[in-house]
Amino acid sequence: MFCQERSEIMRKAAHDNKHLTLDERKIIQTGIGNGSSKADIARILRKDPTTIAKEIRKNRILKPRNTYGRHNICVYKKECGKQCVSKCPRYKEPSCRRRDVSPGACNKCPDLQKCHLDKYFYKADAAHESYRASLVESRIGINLTEDKRKEIGRTIAPLLKQGQSVYQILSAHGEIDKSIRAVYGYIESGVFKDFGVDNFSLKEQVSRKRYKCICKPRKNKPVYEGRLYKDLMDLASEDIDIHIAEMDTVMNSLQGPYIQTIIFTGTGFMVGYIHKQKTAASMASTFDMLQNTLGDRLFSLLLGIVLTDRGTEFEAFDLFEKSPDGSTRCNLFYCDPMQSSQKPHVENNHNYVRDIIPNGYPLDGITQDDLDLAFSHINSVPRKSFGGKTPYEVFTFLYGEEAASILNIECVARDDVILNPGLLGHAFKRNKD
Repeated sequence: MFCQERSEIMRKAAHDNKHLTLDERKIIQTGIGNGSSKADIARILRKDPTTIAKEIRKNRILKPRNTYGRHNICVYKKECGKQCVSKCPRYKEPSCRRRDVSPGACNKCPDLQKCHLDKYFYKADAAHESYRASLVESRIGINLTEDKRKEIGRTIAPLLKQGQSVYQILSAHGEIDKSIRAVYGYIESGVFKDFGVDNFSLKEQVSRKRYKCICKPRKNKPVYEGRLYKDLMDLASEDIDIHIAEMDTVMNSLQGPYIQTIIFTGTGFMVGYIHKQKTAASMASTFDMLQNTLGDRLFSLLLGIVLTDRGTEFEAFDLFEKSPDGSTRCNLFYCDPMQSSQKPHVENNHNYVRDIIPNGYPLDGITQDDLDLAFSHINSVPRKSFGGKTPYEVFTFLYGEEAASILNIECVARDDVILNPGLLGHAFKRNKD
């Protein structure tokens, strides 16, 4: 089970979602010349095979065949005899697996000299020049057609003269499918100048106060060196038996309260803890409590390695990693910026949390007992990934029912499981009262 999850994490980590470089294109050219498949080339470059396939098909260069003495090479030529012509509805040229399937080009094909088909060649330098040209071209001009520019200009010009703000105009004219920042940018760039719209047409631009040079020290950014996602992947490649827990925060209001969620990925078993403050000290207090109740051995098994995001409530890693006596109790790793998909288990399991506590529902009336009840129901839902077993059944099989009891999670009969706000209706009612 863990190996399957680890391979999934490694597969996602392999695809870096970055543009191909010239060196990578040269590797593609070499791979084609060696007759390697697209999958083999993708594995070397740590890219998705479809990326390699699209790159080759988009940038390969056609070299038409020499038609001298071979005007027609239809596969049905022998059947049709002398009547065979290229305009025949049955006309079909022979196919070539190396050219048409994989790798998709004819570089260094051993049959190149005696081949009478159209040929395609992939050249890294030409492909990279084409890519650079497309990249530059895509950034030239504005993202508007001439008709759309005129439509927006005619709409905003009289309204700006009436003293309306850009936000006020856009809120009343949904047909202008552009953001406020985009419209400001167009105006400041002179896109609507022929409609009499420029910087001085902007209500906010004219009345804006002069910037004052106020210097103040900025908050130091946390140093995550040695705790990056790639460091966790290196650790996982060395030891396939490690247990990883994923941690996150759920909230319905910026003012709180907040729910700290932890899932033990090998089991799908999730727990949650209510907090009034979204601070590292508050969140780390959960680890202090769990270490005391679970004991050092079980705590190390369940929370020895924890993966979380870079939220401010988790950035003080020492509070999580160190016990009150100063000894190391766990290791914290952080996802890359804006890459919540690197902790998919806790993110996906939040769907169950949202079934019971939808967005917009106040959390003020929810107690820790309410959360334990909610997660008891969530952990009693059978999962297809576990062959119909529930996270509670998988967790207790590995760690025993006593461990689940310590975490205040109980087994709920399958027919009694409730996954809607009615489960905690008393808590929401309590908040209104």
